[in-house]
Amino acid sequence: MRAATLLLALLLAGCSALFLHPSERMVRDPAQIGLRYEDVRLAAPDGAVLRGWYLPAATPARGTVLHLHGNAENISTFIGAVHWLPARGYNVLLLDYRGFGESGGEPSIEHVNEDARVALDWLLARPGPDSERLVVFGQSLGGSVAIYAVAHHPQRERVRAVISEGAFSSYSRIAREKMAAFWLTWPLQWPLSLLFSDRYAAERAAPLLDPVPLLIMHGEQDPVVPVTHSRRLFDAAKGPRELWTQPGGHIEALTHPEGRERFAAYLDRYTGAVSAAAASSRPGAAGSPAGLPASPRR
Repeated sequence: MRAATLLLALLLAGCSALFLHPSERMVRDPAQIGLRYEDVRLAAPDGAVLRGWYLPAATPARGTVLHLHGNAENISTFIGAVHWLPARGYNVLLLDYRGFGESGGEPSIEHVNEDARVALDWLLARPGPDSERLVVFGQSLGGSVAIYAVAHHPQRERVRAVISEGAFSSYSRIAREKMAAFWLTWPLQWPLSLLFSDRYAAERAAPLLDPVPLLIMHGEQDPVVPVTHSRRLFDAAKGPRELWTQPGGHIEALTHPEGRERFAAYLDRYTGAVSAAAASSRPGAAGSPAGLPASPRR
């Protein structure tokens, strides 16, 4: 009953804590799994220091991927989704939002979206493939944030593509669905969902991405974010777009070698890199370093 009361209090407050579950505990760093990296520090609009990892490509760089993670944990767990990309010739920047990992400040939906903009600005200001062949990839909450960040960026045409995996289409809709699944809040799901602002909703931002290509990935059995959210995003988008659904749950597409191959082929296509056939012969095409899960829990 205590948990139910706490949940109801959070809902009534429209609290970001319903969406954000950061962890300050860093479970690994890239060096521990055999990757070179730079420790990146960026300034948030309020002066908080954002921490991130920049993984340089192990071969001549074909492009750069900005990775925006989900609502829980931090980059030390989400690195499992992208650790293989440097071996395929892609630089990767992983960012922790304010309040996540070693980043300072307080977490909020507004801050998450602002922090993504900071990372995007930083990459666009750098020379070479960081600014010329840039792809923004977000998972779960990060997928929604990626769509909003690029759609509202004044230089969005410089981004080669946006990729979302397991993203929700709107904050109020996903909140309503979660409340509908709980007996205490089920009767109030509609009025309480109105407390959650859709200012940053990906469904509203998706039409503004045009002409930036959008790839939407989603597991057909996703128990966290129903696949209907990605179908709504696909319908809302106006420019070049693709919807990939696959068997499985939440943000699991890159846990399988075939998923990574298809993902790499998409990157190669939009960064103008070598063909997927040539890329697949390079080391690191599949598998995870010892002890490294392919993706975090959320």
